[in-house]
Amino acid sequence: MPPLRIALYQGPGGVPDSTGASLAALDGAARRAAASGARLLATPEMYLTGYALGDRIPELAEAADGPGARRVAEIAAEHGIAIVYGYPERAGTAVFNSAQLIGPDGTALANYRKTHLFGGFEREHFTPGDTAVVQADLDGTRIGLLICYDVEFPENVRAHALAGTDLLVVPTALMRPYEFVAQTLVPARAYESQLHLAYANRSGAEGEFHFTGLSCLAGPDGTVRARAGTGEELVIADADPELLRAARDETPYLPDRRPELYGTLV
Repeated sequence: MPPLRIALYQGPGGVPDSTGASLAALDGAARRAAASGARLLATPEMYLTGYALGDRIPELAEAADGPGARRVAEIAAEHGIAIVYGYPERAGTAVFNSAQLIGPDGTALANYRKTHLFGGFEREHFTPGDTAVVQADLDGTRIGLLICYDVEFPENVRAHALAGTDLLVVPTALMRPYEFVAQTLVPARAYESQLHLAYANRSGAEGEFHFTGLSCLAGPDGTVRARAGTGEELVIADADPELLRAARDETPYLPDRRPELYGTLV
């Protein structure tokens, strides 16, 4: 099976409540990504609307099949590329911090609701999700979804590894001064759970937040296959199944586990 080429779109930042601008930027990023041979484009957490929305989150939230989702589906189908995007999801009276995977034909493949909310801002405005592992298949690769703070819990990533995730896509909104998460923790998570990890961050200042950028694709051998800087950027990298096989053979963390010893963890 050939490598799955991935594009990470780091941006835009600084324009909250700009769904139209976000979708226009996504169209351009999808066009460039597809021209590079990418089959999957990942965008940051809350990409559709911006992150720093404050009390406008309930107003701007939409259903998983809402107008934003329909436009993303059109973009995906037009350029023949799968898209993961973050957005505020309304479901009944609840609002979730969600990420959706749209297939290259415009079909909705998976929708994930952030399970670990970060800080007072998110806890005030969102309901935590209750499903740990959400997956879909693309070109023979099993893709899993987490969002930002979720990946900082090793249990989340290990759950994906045990469920067969090959590529974990993580839309994120990592802020200063937590650069070490992107630089150190994300590659460690990929290595210890033996999977590819695509980490797509926001960049620049937005409201009270200043995002670090540093989006990356970390490999199952702990190496960073591609890394963005701190500004708006489209990063292209390959998730190679041969690298995945070799890393799992060399460091067999999953089969060497002894779950009977870990009962106190839960």
